[in-house]
Amino acid sequence: MPRRKHSQLSATEVMSYLEKDYGSPKWELRYDPTFELIYTILSQHTSDINSERAFKNLVRKFKTVEAISNADENEIEIAIRMGGLSKIKAPRIKQVLNQIYSELKSFDLWFLKEMPMKEAKEWLKNLPGIGPKTAAIILCFSLGMPAMPVDTHIFRVSKRLGLIGEKVNADAAHDILEPMVDPSDVFAFHMQLIQHGRAICKAINPKCSSCVIAEKCPSSKN
Repeated sequence: MPRRKHSQLSATEVMSYLEKDYGSPKWELRYDPTFELIYTILSQHTSDINSERAFKNLVRKFKTVEAISNADENEIEIAIRMGGLSKIKAPRIKQVLNQIYSELKSFDLWFLKEMPMKEAKEWLKNLPGIGPKTAAIILCFSLGMPAMPVDTHIFRVSKRLGLIGEKVNADAAHDILEPMVDPSDVFAFHMQLIQHGRAICKAINPKCSSCVIAEKCPSSKN
C-alpha cells in the first residue's frame, strides 16, 4: 500500500460518499442494555455468528438476567461454549452482573440514558473488563445515544481515509471520531464505516477499484 498522504476529507464528506452504497442506516433497539452488555462480552474475540449463537443459547437456557446472575459459573460456561473462550467469558459475565447488582440492587441500566454521555461511559467503564468500545456499544445500540463504537473495521477504514492519525490507538479513536459528525448522524456513520470495511476496505487486498471514495482516499491503490 502506498505511503499515506494528508487527507482533506471530512467525516461529513465520507458519509456523503458512503451513503451512495450503504444508505443512511437508522437506529433500532437491539437488546435491553443489560442483555446488550452480556452480548458484547460474548462477542469479544470471536465471530458474529458464534457470539450470536452463544447469546441465544444463554438466553434460551436462563431467560432472565437475574437467572444468569444466580446461575453457577459452570452452567454459564456450558451454555456459551459454542461462542469460544467460555472459561474466560463465563466468570466475566458473573463478575459484571454481581457488581451491577451490588451498586444498584437491580440489573436495570436504563438510567444511563438520562445521564450526560461522558458520565454514562465512565459508569460503564468502571465495571470489570469494560473498555471504551463495550461502553460505546451499549450506549449506542441499546440506548440510542450518539456514542461511536470503534471496531477493527472502523479503525482500519478511518486510518486509511486519514480521519485519524497513524499513531492513534483504537481506544483514543472513539473520542476523536465521535464528535466529527452531528450527534444525529453518529449511528449511520458507525454503520457505514463497518459495512465499507467488511465489503470493500478489507484488511488484506482492499477492493480499491470498487470503492466509491477511492478518488479521494489517500491510501487508494488506484
